Amino acid sequence: MSSKPKPIELPQMSNMPFEDTCQGSKGSESTETSSSSTTPLKPHTGGDIRWDAINSATGRGGSPLGLSNFRLLKRLGYGDIGSVYLVELRGTNTYFAMKVMDKGSLASRNKLLRAETEREILGLLDHPFLPTLYSHFETDKFYCLVMEFCSGGNLHTLRQKQPNKHFTEEAARFYASEVLLALEYLHMLGIVYRDLKPENVLVRDEGHIMLSDFDLSLRCSVNPTLVKSSSVHGGGNASSGGGILDNDNAVQGCMQPSNFFPRNILPTKKNRKSKSDFGLFVGGSLPELMAEPTNVRSMSFVGTHEYLAPEIIRGEGHGSAVDWWTFGIFLYELLHGTTPFKGSGNRATLFNVVGQPLRFPETPQVSAIARDLIRGLLVKEPHKRIAYKRGATEIKQHPFFEGVNWALVRCAVPPSIPEPVDFTQYASKEASAHYSDKKMPETESHDKNKSTSTDSSYIDFEYF
Repeated sequence: MSSKPKPIELPQMSNMPFEDTCQGSKGSESTETSSSSTTPLKPHTGGDIRWDAINSATGRGGSPLGLSNFRLLKRLGYGDIGSVYLVELRGTNTYFAMKVMDKGSLASRNKLLRAETEREILGLLDHPFLPTLYSHFETDKFYCLVMEFCSGGNLHTLRQKQPNKHFTEEAARFYASEVLLALEYLHMLGIVYRDLKPENVLVRDEGHIMLSDFDLSLRCSVNPTLVKSSSVHGGGNASSGGGILDNDNAVQGCMQPSNFFPRNILPTKKNRKSKSDFGLFVGGSLPELMAEPTNVRSMSFVGTHEYLAPEIIRGEGHGSAVDWWTFGIFLYELLHGTTPFKGSGNRATLFNVVGQPLRFPETPQVSAIARDLIRGLLVKEPHKRIAYKRGATEIKQHPFFEGVNWALVRCAVPPSIPEPVDFTQYASKEASAHYSDKKMPETESHDKNKSTSTDSSYIDFEYF
């Protein structure tokens, strides 16, 4: 079992601005009958057998999905607003992860909006490194989210299994590149993630990652922009890119992002103009997408001590740059096996984040380009931080990611492939695993010293 203390969520400040509140929250905490919704098919999961199972189950009799449609097989983990179970959709031999949240507990701790925020964000996502929400429903007592089950646990657990408890630079580059694409997509949707850490990066059965846990995320507006390549290829940090969003060099557009690149921001076949009409293809180069929500500002005090950005601790207000700070902490931890500002306690950690310079240990040896990227990300003043304005585009161009084929990241061979799960062990549990509202296991646990599961193979496997 890991000796790393379980991450602690910091309390929110009482003067939370309006942009942190969730639009369209439910006006009632209970219903007389169960309500259910199956989300639309996501393009990147078109061949997913889980969709076939969901559509088959909802097609029988036309009744919505509910708890009675699932066998709850195993409690995988818990967090501040709910627990995650391994479940089987009855009659399909198909397995999911179900996040179950107790309405009464959420209401008593003023966390209903967090649950609603997560559900709304999950419904927007359509990306290979982010969760797919297959269905969601609620009963008198519970909110339930049905998502993909990731058999490989999380990167925190996987890191601890590595020699000397850190990844090689090649493995760290693989995981960081997939996380970077996930963050880029979230920012394109106007979502500031705010909770990146290895515990929230799950490993699928084929070895690729899935970013999880969106109840601390911030939703805002964003204006995706295409800019001339020649105006951004000069390199340097955010402070040198002040003219990047100049209207003379930009094509503005509103969009609903899909997969890796927005389709409707480029000309369609029906109304295709020449490249010269757009003035974008300078020297044969493609334009670059700018989708960083730079104008967002929040005063919320949320996160995990070791990963908090200085601007959050100082209470100055924060925006999307906090995700690039946490990306730097994340990369540092993958390479070194520890976070850079960890102190003897939480208060000492916060002091170090704000007041202590970034230092690299002598061992393990890390390349100069990796240290350069981490330095650029862990700049304490957010407006001087790499990616402050250009977002993931600037990070992708850093030498650390040289050689990464961003269009084919999903085809890269993962550093580690999880052992397959033997689901036949659950075959005889049909009679004992039928839960109703009255028999639902406890969905909240506030003892942070407890294991996330009684089975040691699932320690630290969380969606939270």
